[in-house]
Amino acid sequence: MIYTLTLNPSVDYIVQLESFQLGELNRTVSETKFPGGKGINVSRVLNQFGTKSKAFGFVGGFTGEYIDQYLQNEKIETDFVKVDEDTRINIKLKTGQESEINAKGPKISEQQFGLLKEKIKQLDGEDLLVLAGSIPATLPETTYEELVKICGESGAQFVVDAEGDLLKKVLPYQPFLIKPNHHELGKLFNTTVSSVEDVIPYGKELVEMGAKNVIVSLADKGAVLINGTTSIMAEVPKGDVKNSVGAGDSMVAGFLAAYVRTLNIEEAFRYSVASGSATAFSLGLCTSEKVEELLSQIQIKEIF
Repeated sequence: MIYTLTLNPSVDYIVQLESFQLGELNRTVSETKFPGGKGINVSRVLNQFGTKSKAFGFVGGFTGEYIDQYLQNEKIETDFVKVDEDTRINIKLKTGQESEINAKGPKISEQQFGLLKEKIKQLDGEDLLVLAGSIPATLPETTYEELVKICGESGAQFVVDAEGDLLKKVLPYQPFLIKPNHHELGKLFNTTVSSVEDVIPYGKELVEMGAKNVIVSLADKGAVLINGTTSIMAEVPKGDVKNSVGAGDSMVAGFLAAYVRTLNIEEAFRYSVASGSATAFSLGLCTSEKVEELLSQIQIKEIF
């Protein structure tokens, strides 16, 4: 079973305006809302492929109830820890360009964190946990390390989609997959990464540091997958980019959905790239139909 973890989920409220005047009454052209958070995005895309997952995390108040009910309506299992304060609302303001206002999120107590750890202790060698996104300010900086140690003890595999020190500190525990983009990879090694050739030495170093599979996305320049035996790249399909939110999460979900079905790394990589592209070319998260349309355009080749 695949489990996803979103420590600080949100209700994303997207409002479209013709223009925005500071200090004046502004009226929307349209608005929509849906559950936000990297782990939740992974669960929703996995669901598109018919791959079951269960969503872990912390939710509270009427906004937390909205997220829980929304996922259950999509037939996605949830097992959230309830907190006292409301789950945050993040505002995406679209006026030709996009502005964002992200809230802090609720306080999480030591006892509530303990309840989450107890849930993760129930995972075993047949399970995989996706840890995605940032750590709330009220949780310890060592949160990811504590959780992947539990996975190490139980035999559960895990995926980490995070940046900087969060990512670096979990590498010794041998994550099944990590997926930095080229900017995040550059920051990790205090350098600039702008091409496939730039990625290769740093991708191999991440494998040496403990990652079993590394996918690095380079926007329109493609993507690279490196592990202990394989170094391959994929060219991305051509299309009109409408949305960057959730593209990385879609890559993780596409990879996992194909891998659990085929146990083939190259096929999983193809689905990963197609899924990320399908989300980028859509206003929301990708659909399985859009991914299947793009698959034939994904050309894989070996690199050295």
